[in-house]
Amino acid sequence: MNQKYSKFFDSFTFKSGVTIKNRVVMSPMTTWSSNDDLTISDEEVSYYKQRVNGVGLVITGCTQVLPNGQGFTNEFAGYSDDFIPSLQKLADAAKSGGAPAILQIFHAGNKAIPGLDAVSASASKAEADNPFEISVETRELSHEEILSIIRAFGDTTRRAIEAGFDGVEIHGAHGFLIQNFWSPATNKRTDQWGGSLENRLRFPLAIIEEIKKVIEKHATKPFLLGYRLSPEESSKVDGLRMKDTYELIDFLVEQNLDYIHASLDHVASKPVDSQDEKTRLELILERANGKVPVLAAGSMLTPDDALKAVELGLPLVAIGHALIMNPDWVEKVENGREAEVETELDVSKLDQLHIPGKLWDQIQASPGWFNIKK
Repeated sequence: MNQKYSKFFDSFTFKSGVTIKNRVVMSPMTTWSSNDDLTISDEEVSYYKQRVNGVGLVITGCTQVLPNGQGFTNEFAGYSDDFIPSLQKLADAAKSGGAPAILQIFHAGNKAIPGLDAVSASASKAEADNPFEISVETRELSHEEILSIIRAFGDTTRRAIEAGFDGVEIHGAHGFLIQNFWSPATNKRTDQWGGSLENRLRFPLAIIEEIKKVIEKHATKPFLLGYRLSPEESSKVDGLRMKDTYELIDFLVEQNLDYIHASLDHVASKPVDSQDEKTRLELILERANGKVPVLAAGSMLTPDDALKAVELGLPLVAIGHALIMNPDWVEKVENGREAEVETELDVSKLDQLHIPGKLWDQIQASPGWFNIKK
């Protein structure tokens, strides 16, 4: 191993007691690859099995806690006990490399796929801000519906426990339902679920508290709880900015979570209203100030990309696209073969990469998402 990357391979123990062998995390990535009945497909199982060897922790792509919370076509479901066998199949694949596995849970909110009953904190039209989203009309949730969604997050956590996962990650990022409530741009409510900072945080707080109760009741071993956030909504004039994210981090610190997961377009990206040279990642790390471990994802393709983030004080690095292109990314770095890490998706190696057909279709339909070597 090249000693300059030795920091990647230190073990890490979370507050809950779960220990991971190194600091490299498989980032949660949607594959659009479930069976049509929303159960895990054999292609998806192969995709995970090939990529989990070497990483310290695996976070799966997201699963919806209710039928109308589906955000992507062919997204594996977790909203019913009928899906527990499917989730077990995923958990087995995700844990096959020896690392703990976390199930990411969410409700798509105003980014639900067309044809569903699209809901949000307030009635609105979703803004499609990436190639995979379609703008749809949404209606405002009633108080009773909000309570049922909170319970659904708890129910899906119970299923994750029964399926054999080692934790859940609450997806509070990417403009999905939890962020719909937190953001002043999408939450125009005047009841207890909107308006003030405290009220806009009431929904994520209730979800965290419900999940904690379920973990305490059903988990028989240490069980991880993380929270994913997007630091800014740069496309919205009245959207979230870093000052809001500071408030969110302070709030999350109080929840005694195992980690917070910052979803960044790039780990070197700077705030919309940047007044200095600090990146979003540096500002998040400063605010967290070691009170809660920070995990971050954001265009880290090479070991040197990840090392720059670690040297800023980031304890955990989430590798996404690089693992699609290099299923053995961690092993290459650990064995001193970092020069072999690909930064382009080599079409000639598709058979070896076990990329599900529907994921490959999405990659081809999205120029610029990957650099492709033909």
